[in-house]
Amino acid sequence: MSPNQLDAKSQAWSALFSEPISELVQRYTASVFFDRRLWKADIQGSLAHAEMLAAQGIISAQDWADIQRGLQQIAHEIESGTFEWKLALEDVHLNIEARLTQLVGDAGKRLHTGRSRNDQVATDVRLWLRDEIDGLLALLRDLQRALLEVAEQHVDSILPGFTHLQVAQPVSFAHHLLAYVEMFARDEERLRDVRRRTNRLPLGSAALAGTTYPLDRERVARTLGMVDEHGAPQLCLNSLDAVSDRDFAIEFMAAASLIMVHISRLSEELILWMSQNFGFIRIADRFTTGSSIMPQKKNPDVPELARGKTGRVVGHLMALLMLMKGQPLAYNKDNQEDKEPLFDTVDTLRDTLRIFIDMIGGERDPATGEKSGGLGVNREAMEAAARRGFATATDLADYLVKKGVPFRDAHETVAAAVRSASARGCDLAELPLVELQQFHPAIGPDVFEALTLRGSLQARNTLGGTAPAQVQRQLQRHRQRLGLAG
Repeated sequence: MSPNQLDAKSQAWSALFSEPISELVQRYTASVFFDRRLWKADIQGSLAHAEMLAAQGIISAQDWADIQRGLQQIAHEIESGTFEWKLALEDVHLNIEARLTQLVGDAGKRLHTGRSRNDQVATDVRLWLRDEIDGLLALLRDLQRALLEVAEQHVDSILPGFTHLQVAQPVSFAHHLLAYVEMFARDEERLRDVRRRTNRLPLGSAALAGTTYPLDRERVARTLGMVDEHGAPQLCLNSLDAVSDRDFAIEFMAAASLIMVHISRLSEELILWMSQNFGFIRIADRFTTGSSIMPQKKNPDVPELARGKTGRVVGHLMALLMLMKGQPLAYNKDNQEDKEPLFDTVDTLRDTLRIFIDMIGGERDPATGEKSGGLGVNREAMEAAARRGFATATDLADYLVKKGVPFRDAHETVAAAVRSASARGCDLAELPLVELQQFHPAIGPDVFEALTLRGSLQARNTLGGTAPAQVQRQLQRHRQRLGLAG
């Protein structure tokens, strides 16, 4: 008998079958080479389950002690790289259980009492994803802090605000960056909400119908930290739904897709701003590459790749939605296909957040605490661009309205003035007063206060506006929310 046949005989369901599974089917159906990253969650869930079994008198205290000892050794073997993962044992769960039985004998076989791989894997994925969400939440906050630090230096830096990629109105560069802080703050809220629904216990649902053993599921939930803000245990309360539900993973991937979409929007702006036609920013060399043929090129590879990886993450969301759309209750083997898209989404999002934190905020020297690199800003180029495209045209219209001119008439008047300035190749503020007055007699010498870029900024002093005073208020609000001093 071959080694693979021997391994097949140790599978939990093999006694029913008269021949071993073929090697091709083994490779096709096995998940151990990607789901083994769940090993910590698997051991964590098994320890909580075994502790409850002992407390309920379902297994003996000696079995519980042996299971603890065996799982601790397995954890050490996996961490040290000496654990032997076997394809024939299909997945992380059977590999760990088989090794536990080798180490502690019958106690290892008793561990699976009252549970199925169906509720076991659902629990493991939830535990793993909960911890990953915690790490991603920390990174999201760090990215917001990095944006906030740059914004604080540029409250008075003037950027042309765009609609349809046409110069529209001048805005504070800090105000522009804070728009992304708002996006990532919403992403943080969504992830926290997803975490709450992820942190519910399926274990104890067994294969699909529950179990005949007197399990204390609430005890297991408390042991695993699957509790609400008041410490009340959170359980999946329908066994059929518990083993087959992947809503939490879909919700996470939807939230991750939105985060990546926000990063992609930021990436697009960084790419534009870095180009010679804009010249608004500088990205540190460690985030760029050169050309194999054009020595003058400095390419924004990191933002471009992030923009591209967004499609990858959104694609994973679509894959998981399609995975679930036709499944009858309860568990089906299809659900094995949830893990690779989920794992890759977490990895892609984590790496992207880490690199953007560094690219925007700079790298901190652990010895001195000083930061180097980060986003370089060319204030002069931004302001010069804001002077092109008649960014204060709306301010002239508002000026006329305050003089009693109906807005639609003011709009037509300003359009005529813009046409004249465009023909002369100058900005509205550069037209002589006498010429401006030809467009409407209500225009007086005070018009130039409205036509300056800084005057335009100052005038938008409503809540949420781009006036420096309002931007400072928003900076302070975000500093408090993110736990920054001052």
